[in-house]
Formats: sequence, structure tokens, C-alpha cells
Amino acid sequence: MRFDGTKDYVATDDLKVAVNAAVTLRRPLLVKGEPGTGKTVLAHEIAKAIDAPLIEWNVKSTTKAQQGLYEYDAVARLRDGQLGDERVHDISNYIRKGKLWEAFTSEQLPVLLIDEIDKADIEFPNDLLQELDRMEFFVYETKEQIVAKERPIVVITSNNEKELPDAFLRRCFFHYIKFPDRETMQEIIDVHFPDIQKMLVSKAMDIFYEVRDVPGLKKKPSTSELLDWLKLLLHEDMPLDVLTSRDPKKLIPPLHGALLKNEQDVMLFERLAFMSRREGN
Repeated sequence: MRFDGTKDYVATDDLKVAVNAAVTLRRPLLVKGEPGTGKTVLAHEIAKAIDAPLIEWNVKSTTKAQQGLYEYDAVARLRDGQLGDERVHDISNYIRKGKLWEAFTSEQLPVLLIDEIDKADIEFPNDLLQELDRMEFFVYETKEQIVAKERPIVVITSNNEKELPDAFLRRCFFHYIKFPDRETMQEIIDVHFPDIQKMLVSKAMDIFYEVRDVPGLKKKPSTSELLDWLKLLLHEDMPLDVLTSRDPKKLIPPLHGALLKNEQDVMLFERLAFMSRREGN
């Protein structure tokens, strides 16, 4: 069982090594990197490559670790008891299985994605330590011991919004997805736009990397935003000379809403354009 990327996902050599190492060790693969660098998509592509079911657990700020195991709906049971419902005599009717339970009991070896773990409370990773380490947990309401049939392939993503506990990090195989260099970016674009004009891509990438290098930019545009921008340029049939123009009045890229995602960055480019015009005079 080896991961070598897919036709829809360009994986660098170091990423392939990391995925295959985590699969061999059956350690959770902790993937960090800038938003938009393909962390979440990686789990989808691993599942596709090895023909495994994908189980997704999308973490939010309110998510608790217990929800990944199971939830007991005591309120529903109380209500059914008041209504005389026969279901009330079987407590398992009120146990809702979590994503870890699904992964542990899956008939086929699954890929479990725990997406954006750093969004949750700081205690969230620690609360999962034992379950991810031992691959089992106890259901107190039904007195069941849920044990994984086979250790699932676990992919955990983080945007580095919070530091993760050392005890949690020790149990993971870590990989940081670097922002793609120009050559890798070209490969990614070729996957999504195989017939696109090479000159258009070259000029668009010039502008894209220049935008990313602007000092003071609050949010640098990501790979996914570059792909959106290229799609818009193609859809609008943007003339090539619009991209090659160095007119200070057009310092902000055309259709910049695909690249610049907040007013501070737009205002920064407007200030730069004003300064450029003033220096030109």
C-alpha cells in the first residue's frame, strides 16, 4: 500500500515519503501548512489512491473530543419515557456513533480525516490521546468496549492557529506542506488546466508571486485562489496585454477579488499604486 499521488493531486517527493511513513507506522499523519495548500484534499486523494472509504470529522470551535467517540441523547430518552415509547428500554437507541467509532468498526480499512484540529479548544487533542494511541474506547451507557478492527489511516490537518500539545505531537508523524515553488505550481496548473495558454500562465504566475511578496500583506493568496483567478481570466477571455501591462494605474491585478480577500490588502495596493503614480510624475 503506497501513495504516489494521483492524476488530480500533485504530491511532492517529501509529501509522498511522509504519507507512506505514516501508513507504515500507522501513526496519525499531522499535516500543517498555509490555508489553500491542499491539506484537506490530501486525505481525499489518499482514500482514492488506495480505494478506501473516507470518514471526515470537520472540527469546529465548539467541537468536543467526546463527539468523535459517541454522544448519548439523554433528553430524547427522557421525552420518549414520558410518552411511553418502547424504545426507551434499550439505551443503545440513544447512542449516536461518532467518527472514531465509525472508523474503528469499518468493514474496510478507512482513511479518517480530522480536519482543522487547531480550531477546537486547546484540550481537544489531549482528550483524544488515549483513543488514538490504543485505538479503543469504552461506552459507559451500554458497557461496550469498542476496539478498532484495524488501525485506520488517520490524517490530521492544522492551520497553526494554536500550538498543539507535545504529548499529542509525539504520537503523530509530522509533515509541513511548503508553499509550492514555481515549478510545482506549474504542475498543479497543468493538472487543472491542461490546455491553457503557456504565456498566460507565465504572466499570471509572475503577478501572483509578486502579490505574495508584497510586504505588509495581511493574507497571501493561496494555490486554490490562483486556480480560481486563472479560471476567471479564461472565462472573461482576458487579453494577455492586460497582464503584461506595467501601467502604475493598473497596479492592482485584474479581477483581484480572487486574490485579495480583505479591504486592508486592497487598500495597500491602492496606496502602492498612488505612490507609484506620484513618483512617475
